[in-house]
Amino acid sequence: QVQLVESGGGLVQPGGSLRLSCVASGITFNIYTMRWYRQAPEKQRELVATITSGSNTNYPDSVRGRFTISRDNAKNTVFLQMNSLNSEDTAVYYCNAEHIINRNRRYWGQGTQVTVSS
Repeated sequence: QVQLVESGGGLVQPGGSLRLSCVASGITFNIYTMRWYRQAPEKQRELVATITSGSNTNYPDSVRGRFTISRDNAKNTVFLQMNSLNSEDTAVYYCNAEHIINRNRRYWGQGTQVTVSS
């Protein structure tokens, strides 16, 4: 059974930082592209960071320079370091795993809430 379990969300003041973690089980982690998405109330789910099996990374303009995705294949874990947070970053953050060859093998975590507020 595949599981992706996120943690690290919470309430943070504007300008603050958080580090999200996602631990995967039931998959061969190092042959999956890992992504972080977020979804704010009444908005579509948005991709915020990608890391390939070779640890190449990509970010949208909205978070580039503030967010950093990384992975530890030995621990089946992907991280999202978020700095300089603002209210627009408030959302539920989801971890996603996609097999590098069979893209139908995609899995989601349950999400972790990030709230940026003073």
